[in-house]
Amino acid sequence: MYDYYLGGKDNYPADREAAQKIMALGPSRDICIANRRFLGRAVRLAAQNGIRQFLDLGTGLPTQENVHEVAKRVAPDSRVVYVDYDPVVLAHARALRAIDDTTTVVQEDVRRPEKILENPDVLRLIDFSEPVAVLFVAILHCLTAEEDPWGVVREFAARMAPGSHLIVTHLTDDAHPEVGAAAREVYDDATAPLIHRDHAAISRFFEGFEVLEPGVTVVNEWRPDDAEDRDRPGGEWFYVGMGRKP
Repeated sequence: MYDYYLGGKDNYPADREAAQKIMALGPSRDICIANRRFLGRAVRLAAQNGIRQFLDLGTGLPTQENVHEVAKRVAPDSRVVYVDYDPVVLAHARALRAIDDTTTVVQEDVRRPEKILENPDVLRLIDFSEPVAVLFVAILHCLTAEEDPWGVVREFAARMAPGSHLIVTHLTDDAHPEVGAAAREVYDDATAPLIHRDHAAISRFFEGFEVLEPGVTVVNEWRPDDAEDRDRPGGEWFYVGMGRKP
């Protein structure tokens, strides 16, 4: 569905049918583009801050401006590991991404951090004794409260060296609760739920981190590159932020 929102071709009739229901509720395509544009800005900043290794959790189908493409423009020696539990995503990612000695894709479930943190393909490229950027981009709102997304983030944070960066984007319906409820119904038949959370709940993911300016905020207000970023419709649907581990 996310690929369809972004105008990609790696989706299926069931994805398109559900996505069209969501798009009828609001500017879903703009919302997803805004989220993707944030990812690029955040990865670029992390690389400019000296980060040379990136762990992208719940990567989804490959699209434009993937993490390794953005990071390597700033620092060609960057190392990137993509993680997803969906075998279809893994097959597409391996076929479409330029995988080399510094970029790889592994099949693991973000709900089992210990499996990711001990995966040999992850450890081949990620040295957790050095600063790393860990990305939870549009993935934590797929975890229920019972699955404890805050605990998941804490497990990764415990392994992150000082100077590491935490990057989070998360859907919210703070501005549109009724539309949010209708959107959640569409996702009832999906392979993962859609859980909107408020600003306070999303800010909790950054406990123990120094949150970089402008803080945890709506996506359009996080260091926009231009007026198009700042004025894109639907920006109030995503809270985003970046933290640095002291």
